[in-house]
Amino acid sequence: MFEGKHDIVDLRSDTVTQPTEAMRQAAYDAEVGDDGYRDDPSVNRLEELAAEILGKEEALFVPSGTMGNQLAIMSQTGRGDEIIIGNTCHILLNEVGATAVLSGVNVFPVPFPGGIPEADMVRRSIRSDGPAFPKTSLICLENPSFYGRVIPMENTKAVYRLAKERGIRVHLDGARLFNAAAALNVDVREITRYCDTVGCCLSKGLCAPVGAVLAGPRDTMALARRNRRILGGAMREAGILAAPGILALTEMPRRLHEDHENARYLADRLEEIPGIKVERELLDINMVYCRIDRPQPVLDGLKAGMMAEGIKINPQKDDGLFRFVTHKDINRQDIDFACGALKKLLA
Repeated sequence: MFEGKHDIVDLRSDTVTQPTEAMRQAAYDAEVGDDGYRDDPSVNRLEELAAEILGKEEALFVPSGTMGNQLAIMSQTGRGDEIIIGNTCHILLNEVGATAVLSGVNVFPVPFPGGIPEADMVRRSIRSDGPAFPKTSLICLENPSFYGRVIPMENTKAVYRLAKERGIRVHLDGARLFNAAAALNVDVREITRYCDTVGCCLSKGLCAPVGAVLAGPRDTMALARRNRRILGGAMREAGILAAPGILALTEMPRRLHEDHENARYLADRLEEIPGIKVERELLDINMVYCRIDRPQPVLDGLKAGMMAEGIKINPQKDDGLFRFVTHKDINRQDIDFACGALKKLLA
């Protein structure tokens, strides 16, 4: 059995990233106060910085991206309203039905091709006025999409313009927003200008140990701050967490292209193994999706087999795909090692 946790190659997600030494030191040195009173200097600085970087009036520090998404919905809808969302979005698939539990809203899932929203499909999904229909009050987008696809700017613009024509707000789940900006080679504000609220994870590719930010108009964020307390997200001396988040926003986005390049390198190496087909159309950021042509018992045993070699992977997804994710703590030597182990297991 492989031993030594620090030597394990972890390809499951970029949520497994370890904070940098600078982040650990920043947490140690952080000036703190009671954020319930809004007197934690580090949290205040993070929120001011996030609002500036994301191009919004105010931002709110939250423990997780899921909380940020749910606060955006709670603060921009009324009970019995309906939100439009892609049928593969994280909010719909991986947030435990929180929209129903917390906001009491109906969800209209739209099967966007490849997870890329199309304005015409959104238009057809907006409810007309009438006593039998819920009110469409929010459109939720995800960029990058659940499968790593980056939304082209023209699609984002078209959906936002439609929303403004119809008096509907737009929330952007930007868990990996800075990956999308890197892939599109634009400033992140070029994306966020086409949404009302935006959430961004600090603890994925940006490597902070915990946390996310939600940003938007001042009145919406005031309501979100109130709702955060309902969810138990009003933390106290949270500057210890916010200080690494400041470094996540200011230092880590500039290195994301390395993860994207390593993902393409991983894709090339995987395709050298007989029976593996990489889904190249999904290779926009740091995630590699592939299919492996082997009997199901072999595929079912890959997770345990790779772990025995010191490599952590997720099991095969329900749609038959495997996903491998590159991040700060994965280099090309790790990729070569992992592909070598996988080739041996599949031989």
